[in-house]
Amino acid sequence: MNKPRVLIAEELSPATVEALGPDFEIRHCNGADRTELLSAIVDVDAVLVRSATKVDAEALAAAKRLRVVARAGVGLDNVDVRAATQTGVMVVNAPTSNIVSAAELAIALLLAAARHLSPAHASLRSGEWKRSRFTGIELFEKTLGIVGLGRIGVLVAQRLAAFGMNVIAYDPYVQAGRAAQMGVRLVDLDTLLAESDFISVHLPKTPETVGLIGADELARAKPSLVLVNAARGGIVDEAALYAALKEGRIAAAGVDVYAKEPCTDSPLFELENVVATPHLGASTDEAQEKAGVAVARSVRLALSGELVPDAVNVQGGVIAEDVRPGIPLTEKLGRIFTALAGEVAQQVDVEVRGEITEYDVKVLELAALKGVFTDVVEDPVTYVNAPLLAAERGTAVRLVAEAESPDHRNLITIRGTLADGSQVSVGGTLVGIAQRERLVSVNDFPVDLEPTDHLAFFTYADRPGMVGTVGRILGDSNVNIAGMQVSRDSKGGHALVALSVDSAIPPEALAEIEQAIDATSLRAADLV
Repeated sequence: MNKPRVLIAEELSPATVEALGPDFEIRHCNGADRTELLSAIVDVDAVLVRSATKVDAEALAAAKRLRVVARAGVGLDNVDVRAATQTGVMVVNAPTSNIVSAAELAIALLLAAARHLSPAHASLRSGEWKRSRFTGIELFEKTLGIVGLGRIGVLVAQRLAAFGMNVIAYDPYVQAGRAAQMGVRLVDLDTLLAESDFISVHLPKTPETVGLIGADELARAKPSLVLVNAARGGIVDEAALYAALKEGRIAAAGVDVYAKEPCTDSPLFELENVVATPHLGASTDEAQEKAGVAVARSVRLALSGELVPDAVNVQGGVIAEDVRPGIPLTEKLGRIFTALAGEVAQQVDVEVRGEITEYDVKVLELAALKGVFTDVVEDPVTYVNAPLLAAERGTAVRLVAEAESPDHRNLITIRGTLADGSQVSVGGTLVGIAQRERLVSVNDFPVDLEPTDHLAFFTYADRPGMVGTVGRILGDSNVNIAGMQVSRDSKGGHALVALSVDSAIPPEALAEIEQAIDATSLRAADLV
């Protein structure tokens, strides 16, 4: 069989090719050369780019067999995501590859602007020794305002808190409780502008954020303000920033990004109180290697039909950051569901409740189906073929999304109807800052259990001694219990024992338990 063809359109780290492995035919071109790109992209399955290659509607139309566009970095300004979606091409990026590098550069600009390092360096190189001219200010006990408390903003907040700074932030999409956990006080933009001694911008560039900080906003800032933009050009109005700096209405600025790039003739470059760099946020060896390796892995997944966690357009929609942690949990719930059912369900409902329903959660339906059929069919189950497998087996699938979730911030439940009319269900959630996976319901019995590799569920008539019997049999079989939950519908009614164990339970031990406790239902789920 012919190997899938991958076009690398810009210089990427050698680790990128290594991460792709030997399963692909690797081609190279200069993506900045339009003619060369349009010729090279015609018959490839995937293209890897950085920022210089424009993958627009014209390039997508020329690509007859393209399945994946991979941007080795964060920003997607050079990729027409809408056109890619319309033509069925997956777009992936490396959203966390450069966050440390970008955060560190923002802090470097902030420190350099606060201590006048750029003009002091230029003065000394020209033969001058003028210490008093470059007196700066300390960060200690000053107020830092972060505009955009995303991944990079959080890293900046953590690092500058260690300088003894008081950190406030503006981000309408972050809850005050989450910010408080990081020691950050959420405020509105006007308050941030009025209180901040330093401001660092960390927002994506969208129609809503372009020009967010302009002349009116800068007029409300302190004259001593040091403003840093290492996010995206255009979020801070460059003309307004120049005027405020020139007239002394703010003190200094650090700028790494520009409304139009490359930029070599901005009026900002004339000012001594500006530290400017040519979009260096991701320009570290570490960030470039992380980005290349991340997108190479994504290409491998995409070309094998798997769902890619870093895909930005799946099923025609974007996978929101708050939804992504639920994908592996939902797939695991699907496998547990199949173990509980013991057969293919006629109807499967994927119920999603809570805050994440503000976003498109269609991907969780795919994750559930992949899990449901993973242990049913011999062939590999992917996010591409899982819906087809359901249709072939006559399984009707429905996604139910409801904002209200009384007991959990977010709750994912897979509920199905079997051929005899009985129902099976399993529910899970993610808890804490670490987003730990927990099983919270099994066949409507409430539980609280980590979904480990080896699980077992026993249902029986509630009566004394059963838990001890189960423990004794497992002990005799040298099976160690990692966690156990006992739940019942009523005193003396039906009871459920849910177990996580360190190794698979031998069939003979399961049979002994079933007989010893007169189990009405006994199921084991091995997820390795």
